[in-house]
Amino acid sequence: MDALEAVRKRYSFRGSYKNTPVPRDDLKKILEAGLDAPSGCNKQTTSLIALDDPELLKEITSLVKKNGFNGVNPPAGICVLTQKVPGYADKYFYVQDYSAAIENMLLAITALGYASCWIEGQVTESEETQERIAKLLQVPAGYTVVGYLPVGVAETEGRHAERKAFRERAWFNKFDG
Repeated sequence: MDALEAVRKRYSFRGSYKNTPVPRDDLKKILEAGLDAPSGCNKQTTSLIALDDPELLKEITSLVKKNGFNGVNPPAGICVLTQKVPGYADKYFYVQDYSAAIENMLLAITALGYASCWIEGQVTESEETQERIAKLLQVPAGYTVVGYLPVGVAETEGRHAERKAFRERAWFNKFDG
């Protein structure tokens, strides 16, 4: 699948996953895609932990479900970590860094034939949730858990959210809305 096709096919999947393992080779490709994302001032503030241990996945899924995510039984997942490191002139780019990494991973997940969903609010809305995930994954001080991507083969076909028309959100040479 080429990059533009992956962009068009990507959607947020919040359903049940098939009990089909995600090979570590595929997880590594997904992680590499995330780490290849651009990084403000090249500070490389994003770190990633791939999960394929069923017990860890069950615990983390239960934590994010408690906060509103309704996906079920992913065979793999990726936790996204960040470090708040200044770029220049007291400017920070860690949010942009991990956002770019997540989007790259979502596109890689789609290109490899899997489904996922960017889960951030259910992770970050509660420091307790962030701390519990960090403890489970033995994340050292200085890193913050900011996201989670379940990864697997969708049990049912997902659907794309309705998008506003191109002309409502994009123009040439001037704002024309």
